[in-house]
Amino acid sequence: MTTTSTTPAQSSDAATPSDQPHDEHSLLATFARQPRTVWVTAFAAVIAFMGIGLVDPILNSIAEALNAPPDKLTLLFGVYVGVQCVAMLITGWSAYRFGPKRTLTVGLSLIVVAAGISAFANGIDQLIAYRVIWGLGNALFIATALAFIVSSAKGSQHGAIMLYEAALGVGLAVGPLLGAILGSWTWRAPFGGTAILMLIGAVLCAVMLPADGPRTERQPVRIIDPLKALRNRTLLITSIGSAFYTGALFTVIAWAPIAMGLKPIWAGLIFFGWGLLTALAGVFVAPRLAEKIGQRGGVMTAIATYAVVMALAGIGTFAGQVWLIGLAVVLSGIPSGVLNTLFTGVAMSSGDASTPRSVSSAGYSFLRWAGAAVAAVLVAHLAEWFSSVAAPWWFAAGYCVVAVIAVSFVTTKAAEAHDVDEDAALIGAEEY
Repeated sequence: MTTTSTTPAQSSDAATPSDQPHDEHSLLATFARQPRTVWVTAFAAVIAFMGIGLVDPILNSIAEALNAPPDKLTLLFGVYVGVQCVAMLITGWSAYRFGPKRTLTVGLSLIVVAAGISAFANGIDQLIAYRVIWGLGNALFIATALAFIVSSAKGSQHGAIMLYEAALGVGLAVGPLLGAILGSWTWRAPFGGTAILMLIGAVLCAVMLPADGPRTERQPVRIIDPLKALRNRTLLITSIGSAFYTGALFTVIAWAPIAMGLKPIWAGLIFFGWGLLTALAGVFVAPRLAEKIGQRGGVMTAIATYAVVMALAGIGTFAGQVWLIGLAVVLSGIPSGVLNTLFTGVAMSSGDASTPRSVSSAGYSFLRWAGAAVAAVLVAHLAEWFSSVAAPWWFAAGYCVVAVIAVSFVTTKAAEAHDVDEDAALIGAEEY
């Protein structure tokens, strides 16, 4: 594995769990011996993963301060994931053309700029525009962060993946809490705080990460390659299923704060629980579920569970029971974490030797991000069209039904595997 990798998926192209033995040391021992470059990248990864959950607790505060209607608020997520959808086509090419370090550093710089100017936004339209910049920066960074951690970590690939998983978990859980605590003062504070933290990370990465090698040492990647990968029938079907599930996921992220209408601190605690369960389920629950019923069976079970949770949120919204909506949001973290890992495992099992795994991963991520963007844009309009705040939840449950049907058409033996590649959760982490 070298720093020439362009996406998290590429870490498995050169070194797979079967190639290297697991590190038998404890988690603390694994972390203690890592070099500065690994810690610098992991620190920046934590801040990057905080990006989504940061906004959720302060969504209602933004609405009040900027007099923003629900359809504008949900665009904060729609444009963020929409630009990441497009970015899936250019991140691999960018890392090949300009180098992983340059791509990573530019991504961090864009996040710093976007978060910083967001703190001074005078209207919701300005904030939406700044989120476009933020989404692009996040995509460029995440696409190369794991490559640096894996290539620089001491010990086996397993230890590096443990560290990246820890960064994912901390980011998903801490983001909502930071947004809630700072948001209790003013909605602008979480953006300013993120900009300061990410600026520190950007400077450290620019100074401490190793310089890019010559382009001739990097694997060529064209912008069109991820789309060509979708000619694989199994990958296409799985990606379509993932797009519909991810639409349900972003219904939770974009609509739950509006449906609950809570103060920042309470919304932050709910999404803290969601982020924590998402991270833990992806690492601990998903492999055990796959071991018992296979990856494909685990995916279908988790999606069905997600549909039930969406119905629970719909009932809570219809009955005006905020606690029930909050419970549904927290519980949704369990199937969501499972799906981040197993959906990716099923999709990547369809690859062949002619297509690098990183390219297949980019094509898969392109379609699922598209599903997220469409759902985040539609969610407020669904409530308006059907004159019901609960309507988005019922549509989310419907998305899950379509996703289950799509996955049922995946019949390859590889999709039925009872073991999961270590980096499947990490490729799934691109969703954030």
